[in-house]
Amino acid sequence: MTVRGRAAGACTLLAIATALTGAGRAQAQTAEPTTPGPVPEVASAPEAAVARDIPALDAASTVLVEPVTGDVVYRRRPHQRRPIASTTKLMTALLVLEREPLGRVFTSPGYRPAFPDESLVHLRAGERMTVADLLRGLLLASGNDAAVDLAANTAGSVASFVAAMNRRAGQLRLTDTHYSNPIGLDAPGNYSSASDLAALAIRLRQRPWFAHAVDRGEARLHGSAGTHAVVNRNDLVRQVAFVNGVKTGHTPAAGYVLVGSGTRNGVTMVSAVLGEPGVFSRNADTLALLRYGFSRYRSQHVFARADVLARAARAGVRYREQDKIRLVPARPFSTVVRRGEPPPAVTVHAPAKLTGPLPVGRRVGRVDVRYRGHVIARVPLVTADRVPEVTLPARLVTFVFRPGTLVGLVVLAIFIVLLFGRRQRGGGQGTGGRAGVARDHHRHTQRRDRQDAGGPELPARPPPP
Repeated sequence: MTVRGRAAGACTLLAIATALTGAGRAQAQTAEPTTPGPVPEVASAPEAAVARDIPALDAASTVLVEPVTGDVVYRRRPHQRRPIASTTKLMTALLVLEREPLGRVFTSPGYRPAFPDESLVHLRAGERMTVADLLRGLLLASGNDAAVDLAANTAGSVASFVAAMNRRAGQLRLTDTHYSNPIGLDAPGNYSSASDLAALAIRLRQRPWFAHAVDRGEARLHGSAGTHAVVNRNDLVRQVAFVNGVKTGHTPAAGYVLVGSGTRNGVTMVSAVLGEPGVFSRNADTLALLRYGFSRYRSQHVFARADVLARAARAGVRYREQDKIRLVPARPFSTVVRRGEPPPAVTVHAPAKLTGPLPVGRRVGRVDVRYRGHVIARVPLVTADRVPEVTLPARLVTFVFRPGTLVGLVVLAIFIVLLFGRRQRGGGQGTGGRAGVARDHHRHTQRRDRQDAGGPELPARPPPP
């Protein structure tokens, strides 16, 4: 269970002075402070009073990134190559997570500290422990012995593992990064930048197991030689509610380093500060960056699972015009937008009519979410109601009584009636015409006969031969 609490009361002047002056700084490489440093801002300060401007930072190099949009919210010398101390272990963790199952058990090859106060889990040679617990020891307690255990067992040797670390950095285009060990000891060729560390942390936080692991205040590791209790050296995780990661580091050459992350009101920010003079400034700069990011971005709810969207709210059913089917997104969608920018636009791609049968939840289209001129998400559009099956007789009835069909049938019937009637009238006129001609001829003959009787006598026809 994650152990986080809000800081109660102000820090004592002695503790603040110690942190500011760097007193108590570990003398050995990768020996991070075992006593938590003071939180720069007490918990009684209102969370709503977010920083609108970045104050003066002590970090030699820094960056702040919003992962959803990919915006670099703030940067100062983000690509400066510097020693990074135990934040090297982020790449160690990534390689192990990509290659090994969490339940696999490794046997410790043994580790001999180069300095008396190195950060250790205190594994014994030959002790057996799961990969998951070794990673917790690596990420929370920053155990150098856990790093060597994971490296040797994953790649066969520490040297082979370091070579794999550099290959992976090249694949991820971490152009400011090179490794010479899996721990973060000060050594030539072991360096990175604020930009690369933030990019690596964002990739790791996409893994739920990692995100949960670095958000823990403490953990108990179970090995064959006993239980190891470890505390997260990133004391902000335990003292500030919205901080949820990621990894600290410290060596004489690197100074104090912190790759941090925080989430508030649905917005996550990832920061990196390198070359800090002490724990107090490391924490203060990290909190200032995170709060600055929260003040500039907000979470945007675009649609819920049950939302019926715009003009594609309902689709018709073919051959059953009276039925309407609700169409909804397959999942809710929210995103992060910069304050003052227009919200994302939604475009629905859906058919006007559906042919059944279709069950509830059948994908029939999609919803495109566009932000800054680019499609940032495509969510399936599914049926919220069952689409009924329409039988063949029902289809015929629907076809016949469809308004367009009825009009066509009426027009066709009228045309047929008119055509038949015209043919009937045409036949009657033909018969009557012939009879009329005969009657006219008969009347004309009679008239001529009557005229011949009073007229001159016609010559007689010659007799036939």
